[in-house]
Amino acid sequence: MKRSRLVIAIIATLGEEIALALFILLGLPRLGVKVPLGGLIGMMAGLATYGVISYRLGSRALMKEPMAGFTDMVGSKGTVAEPLTPRGTIKIRGELWNAEATEHHIDRGQDVIVVSRDGLKLMVRQISPDAE
Repeated sequence: MKRSRLVIAIIATLGEEIALALFILLGLPRLGVKVPLGGLIGMMAGLATYGVISYRLGSRALMKEPMAGFTDMVGSKGTVAEPLTPRGTIKIRGELWNAEATEHHIDRGQDVIVVSRDGLKLMVRQISPDAE
């Protein structure tokens, strides 16, 4: 799967490079615009760089484990991103969620577990260090 995406990305980038070269070498001169060879090379290098960066970021996003649906959040573990006093923000698998502590104030960086949900807010409790 990863190899086929790479092949498709290379073919797409080559197609874009060819289209850019044809446009600059054949299309623009008909309109009276001349682009120096150095300009064409710079544009092609920029387009190739963009292709490599977008391929790497896209591949990383595709390899990420899918997040459970909002209704399946009960039992998920996360970390407090903004202190829960009692409301704040938690981070579960790289995503930020609004949350409320069920028991007491929970400081930033503490591990929590989702015990229920209330509308769009997750209700959490702190995971005790000896429970792990």
